[in-house]
Amino acid sequence: MTERDDGALFGNRFLTTPAPSEKFPERGMAATDAMRLLDVDLAMEGDPQRNLATFVTTWMEPEAQRIIAENLHRNFIDHAEYPISAEIEQRCVRMLADLFNAPGKTTGCRTQGSSEAIMLGALSLKWKWRERRQAAGLSVERPNLVFGGDVHVVWEKFCRYFDVEPRIVPLAEGKYTIGPEDVEPHLDEHTIGVVAVLGTTFTGHKDDVVGIDELLRDIRKKRDLDIPIHVDGASGAFVWPFLYPDSKWDFRLEQVRSINVSGHKYGLVYPGIGWLVFREESDLPEDLVFYENYLGKTDATFTLNFSTGASMVLAQYYNFVRLGRQGYTYVMKMMQENARVLADNLRSGGRFEVIGGDAEQLPLVAFRLTGEQDYDESDVAWQLSAERGWMVPAYTLPPDAQGIKIMRALVKETLSREQIDRLSEDIADACRTLDAKGAAHDVERAQVKRGTGY
Repeated sequence: MTERDDGALFGNRFLTTPAPSEKFPERGMAATDAMRLLDVDLAMEGDPQRNLATFVTTWMEPEAQRIIAENLHRNFIDHAEYPISAEIEQRCVRMLADLFNAPGKTTGCRTQGSSEAIMLGALSLKWKWRERRQAAGLSVERPNLVFGGDVHVVWEKFCRYFDVEPRIVPLAEGKYTIGPEDVEPHLDEHTIGVVAVLGTTFTGHKDDVVGIDELLRDIRKKRDLDIPIHVDGASGAFVWPFLYPDSKWDFRLEQVRSINVSGHKYGLVYPGIGWLVFREESDLPEDLVFYENYLGKTDATFTLNFSTGASMVLAQYYNFVRLGRQGYTYVMKMMQENARVLADNLRSGGRFEVIGGDAEQLPLVAFRLTGEQDYDESDVAWQLSAERGWMVPAYTLPPDAQGIKIMRALVKETLSREQIDRLSEDIADACRTLDAKGAAHDVERAQVKRGTGY
């Protein structure tokens, strides 16, 4: 029997030969071999349960996983053949509009994630601004968009891709969100809108949406400028309604015209699913809606991505009907309680300062070292990863707070109280190691992934 025959009979031939990587393979392999090839590669990935950097959902109930698996083949965009999937999308939009306190009938859509939702929401701001300007016989040149340095990079991408001037409000030490006093100097007749963040990527706090709304309503009266707000609720719009139901940030505020949220974060669905919801149907410019009939019936589409699976839309609806307000509130409060325990543990250890733990915040802990050490937060992140496999990002804040380096631990439903205590002790152990050996080498630091994005 040849070596190749042995491999086919007893094991995977790619256990002793390199996996295909440069050229398209001439021959295929058995299904079990292909599965083992991937399994062996993926065994070297980080453990999602110990990835405290990601906002993305890493666990769903078996019933939800079954819904996903049974509908992976269903192309959501084909409404002619899959009208129930389209109806379920609109059920989710209506439920979100209710959750966000929309005053009446509205519209919205599912997206691939918050990045697509943001692009579409910002395009709507630009188109509505242009409509108002053209109706008044005014120039539509030089549109600008105002937002803080606490936004996700997708907002700068939008401005670059769609020819809008970004007016970015800088941050400062001790001030990691923006309010009306920061926004006002940047506003003029060419401003298409103001972006307010609900649950920043950096520290988990929210911009002063109430104050910005008051400012824009005042400007509307005094200067006849109707400048809308888009709320980037990628993380927070599935948190605030349940943890802080009396906190106003949504359509209860007059100038809030659109909201995006990521279903694959605190919506508790696997990636990728996002949502865009408008205050009123009129906030979606008709020029951005396309009508096509090549799939069998005339459909209106408002997306940047076209073909996509229906499974995550169905999984989102599963969560809505499975949990309801009561269930989502329970999950969010459980995560918040564990976040507070972690914050208390870090404070009591005497090495760390917790940032903004007494304010409205996502279920996370943002913290930084206190006192003088021969190492910094990046060294702690590296040591923690090397010793115990925890992925806790360390990063500098945006301008003008770039001199501040912090760490951030997401506390999700997969992080139990026992794991919180273990993580706390592992952080303390990492610091004790650094006390003895000093800072990590630059080569070690370079191996730590520190992305803070969606």
